[in-house]
Amino acid sequence: MANRFCLCLLSVGLLLPPTWAGNWGHWRGDGNGVATDANPPVRWSSSLNVKWKVPIPGYGSGSPVVWEDRVFVVSGVPVGDGSSGRARRRSRASQQQPLEFTLYCFDRATGGLQWKRVATVATPHEGTHDTNNFAAASPCTDGQHVYAHFGSRGLYCYTLDGALVWKRDDFGKMQTRNTFGEGSSPTIEGEKILVPWDHEGPSALYALNKLTGKTIWKVERDEPTCWATPLVVETGAGKQVVMNGQNYARGYDLETGEELWRCGGQTERPVASAVSGQGLIFVGSGFRGAFLGAFQPDQRGDLEGSEAVVWSVDRDTPDIASPLLSSGRLYYYKAKSGVISCVDAKTGKPYFGPTRVEGLGTIYASPIAAGGRVYLTDRAGTTVVIRDSEDYEVLASNSVGETVDATPAPVDDELFIRGEQHLFCIAE
Repeated sequence: MANRFCLCLLSVGLLLPPTWAGNWGHWRGDGNGVATDANPPVRWSSSLNVKWKVPIPGYGSGSPVVWEDRVFVVSGVPVGDGSSGRARRRSRASQQQPLEFTLYCFDRATGGLQWKRVATVATPHEGTHDTNNFAAASPCTDGQHVYAHFGSRGLYCYTLDGALVWKRDDFGKMQTRNTFGEGSSPTIEGEKILVPWDHEGPSALYALNKLTGKTIWKVERDEPTCWATPLVVETGAGKQVVMNGQNYARGYDLETGEELWRCGGQTERPVASAVSGQGLIFVGSGFRGAFLGAFQPDQRGDLEGSEAVVWSVDRDTPDIASPLLSSGRLYYYKAKSGVISCVDAKTGKPYFGPTRVEGLGTIYASPIAAGGRVYLTDRAGTTVVIRDSEDYEVLASNSVGETVDATPAPVDDELFIRGEQHLFCIAE
């Protein structure tokens, strides 16, 4: 009788749908790269602790986003390659051919394709860096809609079931520095979706109505190409939108777009996005120079040289990967290398580093934190897991066996990694 009762319970359990506690709706989740309730595995390989992996045609380095039972990724698929399950290998920079700019929705439990939508078919008007691609911006979702941003090819809003709600393909064509390509991701906040548009032509930051796509405000920016993503920060005077930039890091009023403050000192062609906490905003860059500063967001005007700059450093600062702020500690790479530093976020006082992380090479993906650990991923597909601590301690080194440029997404007990060829769900 007892065995029959246990079997009955097991059968019921198998019929119950999985429960989803957390979500990761944006590139880097909360903006700082921290999943407070997640506890993904520490160890995996191309086969160990891989719950599932699915091929993704074409090229894309937009990071995966997760909402309950769905995982979303984007890709630029050469016309004719989409049915093969794996795009022909070729130089990404030479893909000035018709591409299907595609949003995919996968079942989180199994990796099965729930739906895909080709937002548009277009031939890119310019090339891109040989390590970039034409679907480098991450999608985002608020659990009601999912947004796929393909830069010059437009912004597309879908329901979670894949019905097109609206599109905006009237922003124009970006002219990026040295035709390095596009890649800034949009950010959802309240009723708005914020769209960065920095390039060698007229640059701007847009706030659109997320339900209709109509422009709420647009602020012009005297900035060249920048690949950063907007960060929304709550301050005593209201919410701000913080953007990196080659000329200035800036804060804008979320409701009106009015510029509130700016601070110079940045380096060329910034990519890293801002993070915030401890009552401060942290902005940095690391190409042809080095700068990382901690700013008080309630100040106004030009902050350079003022007391509003609480601390700054001029060496070993991040280039492409953004900093990570976790438990009052700020982690950041040196340029694009696997050399990590950890400092006290309030004071800038070093805890450890610069420390070379054995096994890591060139870095594009940003660090993330979950389960008391920090996950550091390089382009070779290696992820080194260290303790989220004032002391440097390596816990494991793992690889999925293919290039990884996207930032992983930790949700609940899982880690979603978008490789060059596959989407992986890592789980014990």
